[in-house]
Amino acid sequence: MKSARVLVLDLNTRDGLGAALRLILESSDQPEIKVHQQSIAIDSPAFSRSELAKITPHFEPELIFITVSASPLTNAAAVFQTIKTELPEIPVIAAADAVRTDSVLELLKLGASDFITPPLKAIDILPRVWRLLRYRQRLATSVHALKERLGLKQLIGESPVFVSEVQKFPLVAKSDASVLIFGETGTGKELCARAIHYLSPRANKPFVPINCGAIPVELVENELFGHRREAFTGASSSRFGLIHESDGGTLFLDEIDCLPLLAQVKLSRFLQEKEYRPLGSMKLRQADVRVISATNIDLLEAVRQSKLRHDLYYRLNIVPVTLPPLRDRKEDIPLLARHFVAKYAARFNKPATDFSSAAMQTLMSYEWPGNVRELEHVVERALVFSEDEVIHSSNILLSNASATPRGESFQEAKARVVAQFERRYIRELLIAHRGNITKAAQAAHKNRRAFWQLIRKHKIDVASLKAAG
Repeated sequence: MKSARVLVLDLNTRDGLGAALRLILESSDQPEIKVHQQSIAIDSPAFSRSELAKITPHFEPELIFITVSASPLTNAAAVFQTIKTELPEIPVIAAADAVRTDSVLELLKLGASDFITPPLKAIDILPRVWRLLRYRQRLATSVHALKERLGLKQLIGESPVFVSEVQKFPLVAKSDASVLIFGETGTGKELCARAIHYLSPRANKPFVPINCGAIPVELVENELFGHRREAFTGASSSRFGLIHESDGGTLFLDEIDCLPLLAQVKLSRFLQEKEYRPLGSMKLRQADVRVISATNIDLLEAVRQSKLRHDLYYRLNIVPVTLPPLRDRKEDIPLLARHFVAKYAARFNKPATDFSSAAMQTLMSYEWPGNVRELEHVVERALVFSEDEVIHSSNILLSNASATPRGESFQEAKARVVAQFERRYIRELLIAHRGNITKAAQAAHKNRRAFWQLIRKHKIDVASLKAAG
């Protein structure tokens, strides 16, 4: 590092520590250090966020010194608390005129990265400054690498329908708003939840996933909220729940539609108040948790059927994300397939690096009911049976029940895709217009008779869509 910006907050102006620090930091034989010194009267009220905000946006310190009087540390505590809340990534060094052992521990508990005492010497101070700044730089680099590895880098695809959703993640990650991810099984809902977490300021805190459908109904509340000792038969000791474990981080609730109604009530309250009560406890607990949930069904239909509480749905669905099925982003199949080849070829020590034309056509002509997860398993299985540098169609084993005929002609493929589009488009229009065929036809710029013929062609149940609208 060749330069640094250091802020000196001088709470102890009587002993001249701030001035001495500034003189050392600005010594001419050192790399350039820009210093901003701010004096704060020792009897001033608690250092407020607004006061800190007047200084830091203009100067943007990379390290902060605070000069304090060792006894008492009351005023310093308020300053430390404000700085660690507003600038948690900035290292802070305390400079105290006299320090006892218990005062040193108190300074460190307050959040000090280091401390110094008079007489102040350049040989003591400057190495500490550069060491802390280098450590912060390495930490920032490693966190960035982690975010890259666990964030958007793993979300592979270039199709517009996929990219339009993924582009939301960095912006969504900056806030703590609840996210609800819609998508069929195997579309990568948990991967997207992890990406949002690791792109957020919570990246260094836990990401805790839970599949609500995999837990017995009677144990869901216990898993989420924990319990006190003797809360129920067999509870020989207290146990923290997953909300406690994810404090400061992100809780991912997959298959949220499987959550029992009583647990939904408690979760809804937690989302609103950020507090919960463990089973058998009379004491409310608080937790700073961001909740991301996911589902593979129509949750509005679940609300209409009273399987999901209306209030919970709207508290979960602050930011909706919809992941398209793989059949709607087939241009991404080659990218995904080659990514999985590279992944499993290295794991299995196989020479394969690509697919033959026939093999790729086989992958492209399949409908992928299991989506990206199924594609990954198919490629992994193909690697097991492959000994060549190219994976052949004979290595690819697909489910016969949902396979599309291989080697279909251009006209056949076009007819199939057009039929899929027509059915989906007409259904969405009818849902939007509550099953009103005339209004749906007008929105499609088609006459009612032609629109009705398309409904009959695709065997769409209009009555069921009136209820869904």
